[in-house]
Amino acid sequence: MEAEILPAANLVLQDTIERIFIEDVYADIPRGVFLVRGENVLLLGEIDLDKDDYIPEPYRKASAEEVHAAVVRKNQLSKRSDKVKQMKLQELGFEAEHSGEVLF
Repeated sequence: MEAEILPAANLVLQDTIERIFIEDVYADIPRGVFLVRGENVLLLGEIDLDKDDYIPEPYRKASAEEVHAAVVRKNQLSKRSDKVKQMKLQELGFEAEHSGEVLF
């Protein structure tokens, strides 16, 4: 297969599905039509649909709501953890990222 560089080749993707993996579950979420601007395209290729259907252990299919709830929980835990780290760094005299004085 030859690689070909397409300058500013915009892509229109139909019937797209976003597959989200978190912890031991995944969900397929229909997203519809996507327009991808050419400058954001690095590589385009075909996928093997048989391999795409294979889901490795220990993942199990779940509802989109269940996966979304798991993502929200993970993000909340991450925010708490980041806040604790920032507070400890401030105690040691370090300034947290994006908390400095804004100059206009």
